[in-house]
Amino acid sequence: MRKPLVAGLLAGTALAVLASGAAQAQMSDNVVKIGMLSDRSGIYADINGEGSAVAARMAAEEFGNAVNGTKIEIIVGDHQNKADIAANLARQWIDTEKVDVVADVPNSAAALAVQAITRDKKRLFLMSGPGSTDLTGKECSPYGFQWTWDNHAVASATARALVEQGRKNWFFITADYAFGHSLEAEAANTVKQLGGTIKGSVRHPLGASDFSSYLLQAQASGAEVVAFANAGGDTINGVKQAAEFGIPQGGQTLAGLLLNINDIQALGLETSQGLMLANSFYWDMTEETRGWSKKFEERTGRKPSMNQAGVYSSVRHYLKAVQELGTDDPDKVAARMRAMPVTDMMMKEVKIAANGRVFDDMYLAQVKTPAESKYAWDYFKILKTVPGAQAYVDPKDSGCPLVK
Repeated sequence: MRKPLVAGLLAGTALAVLASGAAQAQMSDNVVKIGMLSDRSGIYADINGEGSAVAARMAAEEFGNAVNGTKIEIIVGDHQNKADIAANLARQWIDTEKVDVVADVPNSAAALAVQAITRDKKRLFLMSGPGSTDLTGKECSPYGFQWTWDNHAVASATARALVEQGRKNWFFITADYAFGHSLEAEAANTVKQLGGTIKGSVRHPLGASDFSSYLLQAQASGAEVVAFANAGGDTINGVKQAAEFGIPQGGQTLAGLLLNINDIQALGLETSQGLMLANSFYWDMTEETRGWSKKFEERTGRKPSMNQAGVYSSVRHYLKAVQELGTDDPDKVAARMRAMPVTDMMMKEVKIAANGRVFDDMYLAQVKTPAESKYAWDYFKILKTVPGAQAYVDPKDSGCPLVK
């Protein structure tokens, strides 16, 4: 997109303009390019993957696939849940492909790597998938925005609900990387703050297929809650095998600290009924969410996850800022994105904090029984709305150096 250069015509500013032009020369002059960097083939492909790319395209289409006459182009890549691949792709996109924005990036380790690159190269980073609170904490960036949820929001809300029901003794089965560690820590802290105890934990590799040894340890612990601090295919495999082991029938409660509607679809209501979860989006809440989700389903064959809805929201908000400013200058767009509230089918008048945290509401839900579900994808009972100000860490306590 062409940048305003009126100031360059004024006397005494030539050097400043030359410096600015050099910095911006890396960006494309005739296209706004968005790189959708996701897990397109692994355990997060259902909750992000191609569905995230579809959601981004739906946002671009609302602008006619152009902003102020400048074409919007969306490219896609697969980070394979590896931080080095994510970093290399992001760097190549920015240096060679002239990408203006990197978006999505489920997997916290991958996102932390991309955050460092986009911070260094001054490119916008729109996250709708990674959960680590470090992304808006000690590793925050003036160009980074964390949409949809984070580990504190989903884990704390779920843990609080179960402890308040009297389930105070917990055992964790945790994915052994940054995301899982953070998810466990957030839930465990909430449990302990409310007077509960941690009976133990065990860690498994990403993409594990056999959870039997971990489930035996969970059974032996005698914990009232067996909590899965993982996501996607790992949660599905873990919960399925727990049901086969008879863990719920034995009186232990299963908790998925990060569950999406796609996971419930894969598990089936017979297996997943009664599970508690926290989501920032459910397709069946309003006429607006139902209308958008219908269009998404027509393209993908399924309802959107909260991550995919968040991709739409983040890309739309970015494009709106570019449209209003008449430039895709990263510093100006980042400032404008923080200044204007997020309003779309997913959220209304939601503020973005200085650390890049989007303070959307979270919804505490319970998975319906087969008898309660009346139609396709009718899976959640919304029990409670947790306002964004309560759901997320106060920016002043986040450890982000951008917060004054």
